[in-house]
Amino acid sequence: MRFRPLRSPSRRTLFRTSAGVAAAAALVTLAGCTSMLVVDPAEDAADPDCALPMLLMPDELNELQQRTTSSQGTTAWGEPASVIVRCGVAPPAPTTDPCVNVDGVDWVQVRADEDTWQFVTYGRTPAVEVLVTPTEVSGATALASVSSAVSDIEQTAECVSVEDAEQVDGEAPAGA
Repeated sequence: MRFRPLRSPSRRTLFRTSAGVAAAAALVTLAGCTSMLVVDPAEDAADPDCALPMLLMPDELNELQQRTTSSQGTTAWGEPASVIVRCGVAPPAPTTDPCVNVDGVDWVQVRADEDTWQFVTYGRTPAVEVLVTPTEVSGATALASVSSAVSDIEQTAECVSVEDAEQVDGEAPAGA
């Protein structure tokens, strides 16, 4: 009977093993500190014009800490999340929905119920959506906190009052 000497593991094998152990340990450590919020990305979240605004979002909003989210073009604050931002949503068409200008950025209030308020930028592509839990953060505070970051997306249209809007062939006013 013949015996073959055992070969010691190659450096490559040792490196892969130690790298895998280190990565697993890092994930366990990070998981213990904070939980990642799963947020569905907007359709155009990969638009390059979303990158800078997302990087410029504040670390803190109304004393709520920014959270790690699962998708590109998204961020959130609070645990549970009280404010969620998604870049790359479909821009709203001209509408008579309420619109407010905050620090040079027009926001259309698309939907509001007692649990969530939804605001979307008007006249900017890609559009940015802000979802707010009004019992935790006011819509005005959330929009004031993120408007400066969003202002880097070029403005191509603006909200106008219903009185100033021209009716064209029975269509809705251009951004009421």
